[in-house]
Amino acid sequence: MKILTIETTCDETAAAVVAEDLTVLSSIVASQDDLHRRFAGVVPEIAARAHVQRILPVIDETLKKADLTLSDIGAIAVAYTPGLAGSLLVGVAAAKSLCLAADIPLIGINHLHAHVFACQIAANTSVYPCVGMIVSGGHTHLYHFPDALSPVYLGGTIDDAAGEAFDKVASMLGLGYPGGPAISKAALNGDSSAYKFPRSFIRDERLDFSFSGLKTAVRYAITGPGNVDLSTIELSPQQIVDLAASFQQAVVDCLVAKAVQALEKTGLNRLCVGGGVAANQLFRRQLTETCAQKNVLLYFAPLEYCTDNAVMGAIAFERIKLNLFDSLDLDIEPGLVRA
Repeated sequence: MKILTIETTCDETAAAVVAEDLTVLSSIVASQDDLHRRFAGVVPEIAARAHVQRILPVIDETLKKADLTLSDIGAIAVAYTPGLAGSLLVGVAAAKSLCLAADIPLIGINHLHAHVFACQIAANTSVYPCVGMIVSGGHTHLYHFPDALSPVYLGGTIDDAAGEAFDKVASMLGLGYPGGPAISKAALNGDSSAYKFPRSFIRDERLDFSFSGLKTAVRYAITGPGNVDLSTIELSPQQIVDLAASFQQAVVDCLVAKAVQALEKTGLNRLCVGGGVAANQLFRRQLTETCAQKNVLLYFAPLEYCTDNAVMGAIAFERIKLNLFDSLDLDIEPGLVRA
């Protein structure tokens, strides 16, 4: 069986065709980075309009690349939660229309669960049960996954997601958008101990994150106290890379510490990490070293499947096995993160 998967939760218009053995037959991702760069963040209305323009061409190209037609597809999977409301509506509407036209079943998938399932796609063995960690521009959450479809929420950010903090700090430092790659590149030449930034909740037993105070600390390190216009501040090249490195280290320290706490709390020795920030090389290296010391099996989503993509929608096969399909009444759930 082959399925068509659709992803439009934020600002990537993506589709893929995946076989039942998780072989990826085609995958297309249309990025919107150029549209949002001048705003240093995703603008929901712009994202939704871009999805409308791109969704059908992306699906068409995906099918052509797989050398298939819609009649060769056994089901269509679409991410319906969580995400930006306008963006989700475009993907779900397209999926419903195609299912109705081709008389094939619809499968709604949870975007966050799919990020963890991306680890399964690359593994030669089952990754469940595990602690699942999703770290991206919109989400920083920890789950206990006894299996692919029934996670238990452990904790998450109480304010900004880690990826959002990267974007905002990169903007402060004039490093451009998206912020994650820009910060990482600058940090290569910086001193991560140059600035003593806070690591919120790092010694707290609750499995929560907070990056808002860290962003504020970076701003004060740039401007000093008071309401100072950032555009009036001129930083030296060394100050910029040192700030980038110190900020990145603070984020990574928090992520690694909470991942370890989640493993200890659940008693599990398997950790799966997905989401755009999972591509950060310092994070991957530091978490790999920590898990090796603690004899924890660590699975990262492949780099090409860390940022939003439709391949991870192959989690739909787990629902197919249980005969869990959705009706054409499927509605979006923009804010759901605990399920």
